[in-house]
Amino acid sequence: MRAKTFEIVVKGTLSPALVAAFDGFEVRRTDDGTTHLVGQVPDQARLHGLLELLRDLTIELVSVNRIRSEELPPPDGTSQGTFR
Repeated sequence: MRAKTFEIVVKGTLSPALVAAFDGFEVRRTDDGTTHLVGQVPDQARLHGLLELLRDLTIELVSVNRIRSEELPPPDGTSQGTFR
């Protein structure tokens, strides 16, 4: 698997320490109470590791979505707002 961009959506807000575990990911909090983590995942092992971390910390997973580069929103410099 070549590096692909994924959006991992979880319920609630993540602590700064947990956000640091997702180094290289853009973090956006939305008005509906979810957090969207968007970033490059180099391989299946890394993707599974990220999902296992969320599971081990009992963070509710909402969805995992592969995103094509043309679907990415333009960076706006904020961490609040609607992702899509």
